[in-house]
Parts: sequence; C-alpha cells; structure tokens
Amino acid sequence: MKVLALNGSPNKNGNTYEAIKAVAIELEKENIEVEIIHVGNKVIRGCLACGGCSRNMNERCVIKNDEVNEWIQKMSKADGIILGSPVHYAAIAGTMKSFLDRAFLVTSVNGGMLRHKVGASVVAVRRAGGVPVFDQLNNYINYSEMAMPTSNYWNVVFGNAQGEATQDKEGMQIMSVLGKNMSWLMKLVELGKDKVEEGKSEEKIFMNFIR
Repeated sequence: MKVLALNGSPNKNGNTYEAIKAVAIELEKENIEVEIIHVGNKVIRGCLACGGCSRNMNERCVIKNDEVNEWIQKMSKADGIILGSPVHYAAIAGTMKSFLDRAFLVTSVNGGMLRHKVGASVVAVRRAGGVPVFDQLNNYINYSEMAMPTSNYWNVVFGNAQGEATQDKEGMQIMSVLGKNMSWLMKLVELGKDKVEEGKSEEKIFMNFIR
C-alpha cells in the first residue's frame, strides 16, 4: 500500500514536513510506502471556474503549465493521502489552497476518484489558527467520501523556526498516533475489499437556491 503526502508549506523541510514525517514513520513501520510531494514552493494558479474538468471528463484540469495533473494521477493511484499545511492568516497556505481547489474538483467530477481512500490532514502553526486550518483541510477529505482516521487530539503541531515542531512533545505524539490509526484503517479497507460489498457511488444532486 502507498500513501501520498502533500506538503503545502513554502519550506520543504519546515514544521509541516516534520508533522508529515512523524505520521510517515508509523506508516512505514507497517510497510506502507510514503511519498512526500512539495507543493508549497510551486507556482500554481487557482481554479478558473471554467467547468472544463466537468465537460472533458479526462481526469485533468485544463490548466497545463504546472504539475497539478501529474499529482492528481498520483492521488488516484495512492491508497491513502495526507494533506499538510502551515497556517497563513488562520487559513490554508495560498499555493496549497489553489492546488486543493483544482485537484479535488477534478477528482470529484470524474467519478469520485478518491472515494473510499483513507485521508488525513496535519497542520503546523506558530501560535493560533491551527484548528481552523485543520477544519479547512478536512473539508476536502469529507467532500470526497474518503475515510478519515483520528488521533488523540486535533492534528496540529506548534513551532516557528525550522524543526521546532519536534520539541512539541504532545504534537509529535498526536502525529504518531495518527500514523498508527491511519495504517490500521488502511489495512481494514484493504482487507474488506473482497469481503464487504462497496456501495455504489450516487450521482451528485446540485441545487441553486436562487430562482
């Protein structure tokens, strides 16, 4: 099995990375491969709201001058996904937000590409805003009908300078417990594939309340 971790921090080896790595250590103990992609230092524009991904149905965003489509295919092939972001003004880091909006729209409108995969979110914060960002990241996972493992507190680590998050003993434990629970849930999903019938995906009902 494989997990794809998406690091939304501009800093490749910053505190968001430390949070992801703490989860990855537990996954790798259970022979689950983890690939970390550094999203946060790329140039990624936001969704154009053009509807092209819905019309074309080719599992691709119409914007072609970045790596988003490549990452979408990696997400599709992975068994689990980790979304990691630092806190920028009590919100997801801008580049990560642009990526998530496009990638999760493509995967949703193209037959629910992430449906029933296992997904988790982790956040690194200096002082405040960590829980709002955790909630924002979880919105993407919930909307995609993914299964979400839990930990023994919200998945947030504290730190400012690079590597300071490793001094947050409680935060590191939270990530460790998350990794253990994520591996357990992934194994349950894998073992259940031949034993439990998977419910059919339902066509999404869209309503506009302006008449």
